[in-house]
Amino acid sequence: MPHLELTLRCRKHDQPRYEAALEDVGALAITLLDAQAETGAEQPILEPGVGETPLWEEITLAALFPHDADGARVLAALEAFDDGLDLAGAQWREVEDRDWERAWLDQYRPMRFGRRLWVSPWNMDPEDADPASVVVRLDPGLAFGSGTHPTTALCLAWLEAQALEGLDLLDFGCGSGVLAIAALKLGAAHADGIDNDPQALAASRDNAVRNGVADRLGLYAPEEAPPRRYPRVVANILAGTLEQLAEWIAGFCAPGGLLAMSGILHGQHEAVIERYAPWFTDFVLAQSEDWVRIDARRRAEPDPR
Repeated sequence: MPHLELTLRCRKHDQPRYEAALEDVGALAITLLDAQAETGAEQPILEPGVGETPLWEEITLAALFPHDADGARVLAALEAFDDGLDLAGAQWREVEDRDWERAWLDQYRPMRFGRRLWVSPWNMDPEDADPASVVVRLDPGLAFGSGTHPTTALCLAWLEAQALEGLDLLDFGCGSGVLAIAALKLGAAHADGIDNDPQALAASRDNAVRNGVADRLGLYAPEEAPPRRYPRVVANILAGTLEQLAEWIAGFCAPGGLLAMSGILHGQHEAVIERYAPWFTDFVLAQSEDWVRIDARRRAEPDPR
């Protein structure tokens, strides 16, 4: 059944008022979009920093209402709720309903990383997998990380090449949990995932259950992270966040342990390496499209420089 969609524009600091008003008058769902995307001047937000909820300066709110909603009455109710809302640019359109899970599955196919690691939709078997293959069954939900993005693919390839049997691993910025789950299915004894997004932690938990590894995966908000060190750490976030949290991330890596960092555009890698040099050595780069993965080994002691 179709829905009616109402779009409104507002400034970043007014977004909570607009969203509260839309919820009050019966919006079924509200999506926030970059209002500048129509002009080609969009400001991409790829991954928030820990504790951050970034928004664009100009926001378009797209609110879904039942198909039989009276548009004039909805606008009148919005004005009554908050007469400071700017409704002059309000627009209505009919939106056809879709099976969004089916649409995602139609576009997503099993992918192989290295010799034996596969990431597949939860209800689909890789056709070319052999008995020695390791298959991660995934439904990302609202979290980042399905293997289709080069940064995730780079980290999955790194994991597949590691000797993980019996080791513990930290997935910093775990998103859908795909990296931690892949590590467990490749032989890791235990994995922990840290993410500041509750939806990411929920998606990771669901995917861990789906893959039969929930009993070996710990999931934590940043402030709840256990104070321990791991022989393997993977951090697929963004260059700026990696630089900002360098000392904290380094503290999670055991002496002699290995770190893989991605979410880094080519050209940003030199600054990231320089930031991590006091704690790490043996830096190696891997690249896919415009994205870079940096591998490094934790020093026994920090460089005194």
